[in-house]
Amino acid sequence: MRQKEIMLNIRPLNNPDDSGDDHVASSYNTPLRPDAFKLSDDEKVEKIEQHFREIMTILGLDLTDDSLNGTPKRVAKMYVKEVFSGLNPKNRPHARLFENKYKYDQMLVEKEITFYSHCEHHFVPIFGKAHVAYFSSGKVIGLSKINRIVQYFSKRPQVQERLTVQIAKELQRVLHTDDVAVVVDATHLCVASRGVGDTNSKTGTAHFSGKFNDENIKREFLNYINSK
Repeated sequence: MRQKEIMLNIRPLNNPDDSGDDHVASSYNTPLRPDAFKLSDDEKVEKIEQHFREIMTILGLDLTDDSLNGTPKRVAKMYVKEVFSGLNPKNRPHARLFENKYKYDQMLVEKEITFYSHCEHHFVPIFGKAHVAYFSSGKVIGLSKINRIVQYFSKRPQVQERLTVQIAKELQRVLHTDDVAVVVDATHLCVASRGVGDTNSKTGTAHFSGKFNDENIKREFLNYINSK
């Protein structure tokens, strides 16, 4: 892949129904309203619980049943405090930088980082592996912080192309370097469990910048993440 980064498909929709099953993205920033965090997490949980209870009622479920009665609150808490917690900037990882005392000047690769996200078009899971590499600009970060950055951007309604670019841009910002590579391989349940019902296909996206636009360096990275 020769382009510097994934280009997102941008086209206006007069009616949301016009999109059908197309995956339409707006930008690499997650679309958020200016008042997105006016409500506290607890207030959001309370409101989502009310609305989800209404959804279950419309579906015809008996909410007096012991198994279902607590579901609206469980779902609300899961949305706000777990699977969509990456929407809130207060949860952004704070990556502490360290001097590259070993003078290590080769690529550092963190591969097979497991992530779970949700498709923003149907709110069903996306899950897979992220592979990340960078060249130090004189500073390094703890390996766990790379994982935390991946998790942070995963925990929000997502499009895989956007997720890939967001991880790369954040690593560039934190590490003060353009020499970053990100590859994401994922399974989309909006494809596997509904619609076409294809349980075998996977989706791959990539972002290469700086030194990783060199074909030899890119090939070295790709060979490494594909090796067992």
